[in-house]
Amino acid sequence: MATFTAINCKRQSSGAMRGTLDYVMQQKKTRWYDATLVTGHNCVPQSAYTEMLTTKQRFRKTDGRQFYHFVQSFSEDDPITPAEANAIGLELAQREFPGFEVVVATHVDTNHLHNHLVVNSVSCINGKKLHQSADDLLAHRQANNEICAAYGLSVLEVPEKQSKRKRMTPGEYQAGLRGDSWKLDLIQAINEALEYAIDRDSFTENMEVEGYQVIWTDTRKHVTFICPDGRRCRDSSLHDETFLKENLETLFIYRQTVGFYPGSIEPDEGWLGEVASGLLRLGKEVERQADLPPLPAPPVWTDSKQRRREALKKMAMGQKFSNDQSYGMMGY
Repeated sequence: MATFTAINCKRQSSGAMRGTLDYVMQQKKTRWYDATLVTGHNCVPQSAYTEMLTTKQRFRKTDGRQFYHFVQSFSEDDPITPAEANAIGLELAQREFPGFEVVVATHVDTNHLHNHLVVNSVSCINGKKLHQSADDLLAHRQANNEICAAYGLSVLEVPEKQSKRKRMTPGEYQAGLRGDSWKLDLIQAINEALEYAIDRDSFTENMEVEGYQVIWTDTRKHVTFICPDGRRCRDSSLHDETFLKENLETLFIYRQTVGFYPGSIEPDEGWLGEVASGLLRLGKEVERQADLPPLPAPPVWTDSKQRRREALKKMAMGQKFSNDQSYGMMGY
């Protein structure tokens, strides 16, 4: 059977709802051969955002919670196609949210198939507001189990934590080349989350959507990422200065100042290259707007293509980058 979990979406606004819809419906995540695996229940996916807003306005319920977001994940061992996974997600949406607009997006870009269900908070039939409790989530999971059992699917077991290692073995290096490295998967998830993030909260939510936890506090020097299988990794162990806490904070200040639009593709020079090229404009904005924080110091970065070429090499050697170019041993 597939697991069914609720994403804790702290940011509840029409913009956050649109950002979530845009995120889950990305073509690069939902494209399977000639088909785009995005379907709608009580709505058309391409116009779902407008339809959901119209429903709220029609029943005069535009405040409070705007949407709910759930993830349905399937086991890698289940004999299921992406199209079948989408059909199962749609069947679950029809059963559990009969009077609500729901977008079901199947992501095929990871090692396991999973569906994202984005549910409008107001019924398009009678205007009733959707409220969810722990008991409701249990009921959804029971329905999910029954539907998946009818398809002959197995239970998705939680992977065990693996012990930490300081170096990559030759086999792990080859896994990285094949795209099976957990750390490279984490780097990819961070990059994709940054495409749709304008601040720390939206970045954290995007990471949670993909099953990662982010420990980011004002009192800690580093940001810690927790992978779906329990592995922990600091920002300083990712071979890319872009992901350091101070550089991410600089990036978000810049984006909020210049009006960044979620979904922008990463520039060739990398996100920090984008920040550096716009520092002069940022400085002028800071001068004009007294409420903005002081202009941050220019970040340091390596060439993005060079970063990509050297990431595996440094990981294989158990090394990491540092601003002074002194390499140290990296913990796994």
